[in-house]
Amino acid sequence: MLLEIPAVLSPAQVSDVRARLAAAEWIDGRATAGPQSARVKDNQQLPEDHPLARDLGRLIVDALQQQPLFVAAALPLKIFPPLFNRYAEGHAFGNHVDNAIRYASGGALRTDLSLTLFISEPADYNGGELMVEDTYGVHAVKLPAGHAILYPSTSLHHVRPVTRGCRVASFSWIQSMVRSDADRALIFDLDTAIQRLAGEAPHHPAVVSLTGVYHNLLRRWAEM
Repeated sequence: MLLEIPAVLSPAQVSDVRARLAAAEWIDGRATAGPQSARVKDNQQLPEDHPLARDLGRLIVDALQQQPLFVAAALPLKIFPPLFNRYAEGHAFGNHVDNAIRYASGGALRTDLSLTLFISEPADYNGGELMVEDTYGVHAVKLPAGHAILYPSTSLHHVRPVTRGCRVASFSWIQSMVRSDADRALIFDLDTAIQRLAGEAPHHPAVVSLTGVYHNLLRRWAEM
């Protein structure tokens, strides 16, 4: 499931994040890449343990946890502390699949979902699209600043070369309570349908019945 999460950060928050990142010192992005990714990764990154990365990461995690769409789709159990990357002219990231396990101060995290939060506006740069492959083809993603894209970490993906300007983004991974992408998508579709029905016919008895089905499926599939 490939899903846009709009307005994770407000325009004021985006402006503040951009200003603080503009003054940061960036390092070679291959510092945090695995052996396979390092061969195709050409960008810059804020050091993972940098105080600014930690501070802005907490801001993003707090914002995500207040987004009903993100919570409904991801069913997050753990969120990896967000990282930050920068693509200047000529930078790109070739085809790769994200590592299955990531390690942070809180321990190991299974990467069920990947998330990219755009900090630069699309007009600020040419190229730089996130290209995500799934069973329906290859999808180009280039979102307004403050918006995020959520997709399965099993997806083959790459970032096209930036030919003008600079692309700055944050990225993270989520371990979901529901491991299977297919099961998670089914629960999300059911949740969406329940919310629509509850809005149109709040007293319909099917709302209660379907809500029970939702929670029984979540109870069956959730890993805590």
